[in-house]
Amino acid sequence: MKSGHHSHSRRNLLTDEWVLVSPDRNERPWQGQLESVILEPDAIYAPDCYLCPGNQRANKVHNPDYSGPFAFDNDFAALSPAGDAESGGNPLFESRPESGRCRVVCYSHQHNERLSTMGVAHIAQAIEMLTEEYVTLAADDAMRYVQVFENRGQMMGSSNPHPHAQIWATEHIPDEPAKELLTQTQWWNDKQTLLLADYRRAETETGSRVVVENRHFVVLVPFWATWPFETLLLPKRNFAAFDQMSPDEVTGLAQILKSVLAVYDRLFDVPMPYSLGFHPQPADGNAHPEWLFHAHICPPLLRSASVRKHLVGFEMFGMPQRDLTPELAAARLRSV
Repeated sequence: MKSGHHSHSRRNLLTDEWVLVSPDRNERPWQGQLESVILEPDAIYAPDCYLCPGNQRANKVHNPDYSGPFAFDNDFAALSPAGDAESGGNPLFESRPESGRCRVVCYSHQHNERLSTMGVAHIAQAIEMLTEEYVTLAADDAMRYVQVFENRGQMMGSSNPHPHAQIWATEHIPDEPAKELLTQTQWWNDKQTLLLADYRRAETETGSRVVVENRHFVVLVPFWATWPFETLLLPKRNFAAFDQMSPDEVTGLAQILKSVLAVYDRLFDVPMPYSLGFHPQPADGNAHPEWLFHAHICPPLLRSASVRKHLVGFEMFGMPQRDLTPELAAARLRSV
């Protein structure tokens, strides 16, 4: 697609929503807010960290003296085992109960680690623990979706720099996976092929938005990316959930996560803040031949370590808008 510097819109295949691309806006002078550059911790152990081995958490429970990954129930869970809500029968004020579970998985006992600096073998161990947690939560008949995600850096709302992910299991399928379920199901019903597998093939043939790949996975800037340097992680073999990966694919996932997050760190010479979210198939007990396991990585920085993209104004009230093309973003990431 040759879009040059002209504004245009691109359709998100997964959500059936549109993104406005305005390439010339990235050249405008910046006199807005500059973010503080937060340095990453340099100590292996922090005595005031709630997640370090042996330390007391906010609920007065002490962590074990663990080594490697460690998982526990979130002390301030956003979901409870028995959610409750009353709508009063008025369709103008509709609500529903929402029960669930929230878990925390520390990737490592080392306070100063992050996925971009951890060894591949240690990242693979963390992925194996995420898989174990996913399997346990997905087996609960009361749960319909298991969302694994990581917020990295204060800019993305992380309350603790210790390397960790969160897992929220929910009674209903959340909005974003539900939209992806709809589009992937429609594509499967129409063509009997996987939407994201067809998209993966088209992207790898074109190559202009591919950032990094290995034997088992590819990371690319999606055609419809909203965040400035957003990427989409796709497997090269078709599977739908964490527990369907082979040992080699677990290692491959560890390798490519380390690679792409290290690229982000080099982009502006700062530990890149980001939100990372895995999208496995729904855990609703149904077969999902339409679903391809994937992950979204959304860093907020726009043009430097201190200038971030804020989703405000037209993005809030109209549609998402980005200031550089996905092709240019991919080229920038490949260059580092």
